[in-house]
Order: sequence, then C-alpha cells, then structure tokens
Amino acid sequence: MSKVYLVSYDLHKKGQNYADLIAELKNSSGYAKPLESTWLICSDESASNVSTRLRRHLDDNDSILVIEVAANYAGWLPKEIWTWMNKHIKSRALSY
Repeated sequence: MSKVYLVSYDLHKKGQNYADLIAELKNSSGYAKPLESTWLICSDESASNVSTRLRRHLDDNDSILVIEVAANYAGWLPKEIWTWMNKHIKSRALSY
C-alpha cells in the first residue's frame, strides 16, 4: 500500500540545479507541490529509502526531510492540493 510522504528541502549551493531532484520526485507514483520547497509524494518505500533515493541528487551542504503524512493535518493551501491530499491520504481532513 502506497504511503504519502512530505518532502522538504533546502538546497544551499548557489545556482543549485533543481532539475534532477524534481525529476526524481516526479518519478514517484503520485505527487503534489503545495509549497516552494515542499512536495507530497506517494511511495511504497520507507521514509529512509525515499530519503536515500532523493539524497543522491543533493550536495553535501543541502538538507532534506522526509516524513510520512498522517491523517491529522490542516493548513491554508490551494483547493487542488487539498483534493490531492484527500484522495491519497486514507483518513480525510476537511481544510480548505
């Protein structure tokens, strides 16, 4: 069963090329981009494996955080992001 992970990153190298990291994120079975450096992805992998897979596209001074998303969430995001989340996260929250 696919899980949803929140992936957040800081790329510190000036002129960092995001293309490889973004391509790897989009290689997931599903994804949404709710914030500038934050993605939601679907994966059958563990958080550790997702982190390792994405880390290959980062420099040593970059940072990344991968957290499995639970059903308890809220915020202020575009409706299409909430629709995506409600579709992929098993228990539904009602924030728009």
